[in-house]
Amino acid sequence: MSEHYFTETPSSDAKQRELSLELGGHDVTVTTVAGTFSPTRLDLGTSVLLRHLPPPAPGDLLDLGCGWGPIALDAALAAKDAEVDVTVWALDVNSRSLEATAANAKRLGLDSIRAVTAEQIPDDLRFTAIRSNPPIRVGKEILHDLLGTWVPRLAPGGRADLVVSKNLGADSLHRWLTQTLGGAFSVTRTGSSKGYRVLTIHRGESSD
Repeated sequence: MSEHYFTETPSSDAKQRELSLELGGHDVTVTTVAGTFSPTRLDLGTSVLLRHLPPPAPGDLLDLGCGWGPIALDAALAAKDAEVDVTVWALDVNSRSLEATAANAKRLGLDSIRAVTAEQIPDDLRFTAIRSNPPIRVGKEILHDLLGTWVPRLAPGGRADLVVSKNLGADSLHRWLTQTLGGAFSVTRTGSSKGYRVLTIHRGESSD
C-alpha cells in the first residue's frame, strides 16, 4: 500500500527541502520533508485559510493536522508580534510532520509551539481557537470522527476555522457540522477563494 501524509511512521526516503514564504507577516525559510502533507509548497487551501484568519486570541490554539507546520508557525509568529500569550498545539499522527514542525519552530525562535500526538494533549484542555486544513482524503468516517472529537473541545466563546475544497465536499461537511454539533455551535462560511471554502465554527459563551 502506498504511503499517505497521514501515515504514522513513513518509511519512504525522508528527502528535505527548504521553502521561503510569508507566514505571520514575516518572510521566513522553513524545512519540509517528504512523506508529509504538501512538502514542495504551501498548499493552496492552507494559503486561502491563512488569508481569512483573525489575529490569535490569548489561550490555547489547536492546529489540527499540522503537517510541516505552516498554520502553527503563522499563528505563533502573529501572536509573538502582538505580544499575545498563546500556546499552539500542533497535532498530527505523522511522526515526520511533528519533527518538521518542531524543527521549524526552533529555527524561527518560537517556543510557544508544542508538536504533539493526541495522547499528549491534556484531556481537560479547551481551546480558544482551532485551525485546520483537515485531511479530507482519510475518508468521511475518519474525518467525521476527527472533527467530532476536537471541535467540541472549543472553549465557550471559542472559534474554529477550517478550509475545505468545494470539489471535495465543503458544502456537505458544512451541513454535517451544523447537524452534528448542536445548538451551542454555529457554522458559517466566512470565505471562498480558488475553489476552497473557509468554514468558521463559533461556540456560544455558555458552557452548556
